Amino acid sequence: MPLIIVVLGVALLLLLVTVVRLNTIFSLLITSVAVGFAMNMNAVDILKSIETGVSSTMGQLALLLAFGSLLGKLMAEGGAAEKITTKLTAVFGRKNLPWAMVLTGFLVGIPLFYNVGFIVLVPFVFMVCVSNKMPLLYVAIPLLAALSVTHGYLPPHPGATAIAVTYNADIGLTMAYGIVVAIPAIIIGGPLFGRMLKHIPTNPPAEFFPEPNQADKKELPGFAISIFTGLFPIILIAVGSFAHLIFPKDSPWLAALRFLGDPVVALMIASLVAMYTMGIRQGKSLREQSESVEEAIRGIMMILFIIAASGAFKQILVDSGVANYIADLTADLSLSPLVLAWLIAGIIRLVIGSASVAGLTAAGIMLPIVQAGNVTPELMVLATGAGSLMFSHVNDPGFWMFKSYFGVSVKDTFRSWTVMETLVSVIGLIGVLTLHWLGH
Repeated sequence: MPLIIVVLGVALLLLLVTVVRLNTIFSLLITSVAVGFAMNMNAVDILKSIETGVSSTMGQLALLLAFGSLLGKLMAEGGAAEKITTKLTAVFGRKNLPWAMVLTGFLVGIPLFYNVGFIVLVPFVFMVCVSNKMPLLYVAIPLLAALSVTHGYLPPHPGATAIAVTYNADIGLTMAYGIVVAIPAIIIGGPLFGRMLKHIPTNPPAEFFPEPNQADKKELPGFAISIFTGLFPIILIAVGSFAHLIFPKDSPWLAALRFLGDPVVALMIASLVAMYTMGIRQGKSLREQSESVEEAIRGIMMILFIIAASGAFKQILVDSGVANYIADLTADLSLSPLVLAWLIAGIIRLVIGSASVAGLTAAGIMLPIVQAGNVTPELMVLATGAGSLMFSHVNDPGFWMFKSYFGVSVKDTFRSWTVMETLVSVIGLIGVLTLHWLGH
């Protein structure tokens, strides 16, 4: 019965958004309440779940979106984004730009959370497409496939790391296996699949897809200062992530670097740096730049509230106990532990929407099997992580972030984003099973 309610809830949401044409925020909240009552939650618990879902989703994301949008706008207006894309085109060639995006997404995705990587790098995708007159999703999907796979498979990302800790898997070996599995998943789910998306129309908000700098090329900032400005938040976050490898736990240097490496702090500092390198350094006063700040903040408000409302829907599904129902349903299935871990994580992801919840719940269910010693823990981490990426749809905030940023319809979001996530999940499982077969 709970699964039927979830299916009906998703159908209601799609009906409200695509047929009734009700605002997405209202559609998500109405569906959240309806599913909550159908799951026998009382009104007070429904409200608490909605508040928890909205606050947990908006918490850090609000400032991330604001500073990420501002950084992208400052770099576009200052000509840095155009300079970088011109250089990328010269180095890789126009036809190889999707592969350049794969490399960028993979390298950046290892130290960065998915949301942070998305917010920081998507403006570069926009500028690449503007400068080279290329279809947006053809260039974007390879980048997002790389970000998604590194987020789902590889430590030090919180989800993958928590699963590895649960299974008592070796982190280093998990990363080594993960890179082997990730490469084919990214190639198939990214550049190869992206070729099929050239015809999908996109209409991103003007705040995120500005016109290219029309100034004479001599007036553009240098490549070194442009790439420094763009990579500055990534460098800070990476330093903060790996500082514990150098400094002891009680070191004030470790505390300072972790503070500077917090994604919000890093993006805020990077925005201030961009105000100098892309503004003051080019003769633009802070007063003149204040308009860009206001436009960047205004531009992300609707996107932020849509993502927050989707967080409410996700939380209703989490608090209603659907995950426990799925655990009981799959407990007696006679499958390979690797396939079973992938399947359980995939079903929970499909029903609840949260990759982290799906992965950690599946890990808890599969832990006794791993402890029995019949399967390699590191491969179980990858199988569980791959399953947690499966079939992202309307109950996943990432689905709405993609739709809002790229300005595509719900139908086309399914055809692009959802299919890409499913591809990297399935190819990931195949890679894990191949490694398991080779090891025996």
